[in-house]
Amino acid sequence: MSPKLSASLMCANLVNLEHDIQLLEENRVDYLHIDIMDAIFVPNLTFGPDVVNSIRKITNLPLDIHLLMEHPRVVIRSMDIREGDIVSIHSECKESIMENAAFIKQKKALFGLALNPDTSIEEVKKYLPYVDVILLMLIVPGFAGSSMIHGIMEKVRETRQYLDQHRHTNIEICVDGSVSCERARYMRDLGASIFVGGTAGIFRKDMPLSETIPTFIKSIT
Repeated sequence: MSPKLSASLMCANLVNLEHDIQLLEENRVDYLHIDIMDAIFVPNLTFGPDVVNSIRKITNLPLDIHLLMEHPRVVIRSMDIREGDIVSIHSECKESIMENAAFIKQKKALFGLALNPDTSIEEVKKYLPYVDVILLMLIVPGFAGSSMIHGIMEKVRETRQYLDQHRHTNIEICVDGSVSCERARYMRDLGASIFVGGTAGIFRKDMPLSETIPTFIKSIT
């Protein structure tokens, strides 16, 4: 599985988001990562479906949509989901995983199942035949810039081993939360292939995107 960089728009310049998206395009990121929160599942609000649909008008990059919501169904059906996108819902949400997965796949997008740090892959084994991406949260979700949980990177190894042992070798692992270049390189060796780049990776105060993105990509290839 080739490594891919998914740039977290939550960490971009929200006052001039179009400008940052253009820079991300020019520097060849693979996905735009969009967090949609409900202030219930996590204590924050971020983007919504109208923002997603507006972003469609200014870029052809595929979207990596992460719904941190108890009830994602209505929002999923309000978005312009396209072939090649990744749409991830949380295994801990309060709706039917299968119903939402079926809708996402009907749109020819990849279905992602997100796991909070304390959720085991064993708990969601019945859904794995329908999953394209497992999104592992490496921080307590909700806010950009949070610290990575100590020891959580080993969950990447454990998840990859579990998927391979149970013949789900086609499922990719996405890692999200405080993913620096050094950590990304290590997790690449552990089995991750999609890396969400935020304030620890590409949206850094000390370097422009034109420098951070090539540096990050080099670290995972």
